[in-house]
This record gives sequence, structure tokens and C-alpha cells, in this order.
Amino acid sequence: MTKFRAHLLSDKDKSEWRPLFDGYAAFYKTDMTDAIADSVWGWLRDPEHVLEGLLVRNSDERAVGLLHFRSCPRPLSGRDMGFADDMFVLPEARGSGAADALFDRLGSIAAERDWPVVRWVTQYYNERGRGLYDRYTSGPSDFIMYQWDLRPRG
Repeated sequence: MTKFRAHLLSDKDKSEWRPLFDGYAAFYKTDMTDAIADSVWGWLRDPEHVLEGLLVRNSDERAVGLLHFRSCPRPLSGRDMGFADDMFVLPEARGSGAADALFDRLGSIAAERDWPVVRWVTQYYNERGRGLYDRYTSGPSDFIMYQWDLRPRG
């Protein structure tokens, strides 16, 4: 079985992070531009920005997945919680333990930071991802997500 190592992103990871981020965007049928990717990379590398990232490497040290996450206030508990924004594993590495390594590292970070929960959303059609997520949770929450699009309508 392949061993995986998930670590916080560093400056030297950009060239391996970008194709993974592009793959994530392609999965969700979202156009990715250099300007968007550079902005996100800037957030990830800015210690004052809330967004952080993990990269998972296989035993050959090849980057095969990413996970972006952040601290988020949870007002009803008066504490911060974790929120996972983006997760992507290369198709050829799915089911190999790479995603588990990302979740394990995120779980360690959550424990270190005393986050009581970590939340995330996914598209209903992401069946493979949902199967993974169901292993770490008791299934989807009872919340319904809304999105208010504030862009001008034309």
C-alpha cells in the first residue's frame, strides 16, 4: 500500500499545487485563470489571510492532492470551527489513501486549534467524494445551503 504524507503548503509547492487547483476547477466546470490562481496562491501564502492549504504526497514525493481550509467563527458556541473549502485528489490516486491522509492531517490541525467541528459543502453529484465524506461523518447535515448571487443581472 502506498504511504502518503500531507503537509501545510510552502512556497516551493506552487508548481505542483497549480495543476491540482486547475483539476479542482475543471471538476466543478469552472474556468481558471492565472489571475484567480495567483490570487488564491497569494492568500495561501499570506500569514495574515485566513485561507490555508494542505498538499498530499505519495511515497515518490509526487503531489497527488490538495485541501484548502480556514478557521471560521461559530457564534452559537463562541468558538472557532474549521471549514474545508476545496479538496481535490488526482483521479489515479482516488481510493488509495491520499484523501484519508488529507483528512487525518486536517483532523490533527483541528485538534491542535481546538475546533469542535469541521464543515464543508459539496455538490450533490459528487458521489465519489460523498462516499468518502460519509466515512468521516454521520452523513450530510440537516442544513440547506443558500447562495445569494450579488452580481448584476443583465
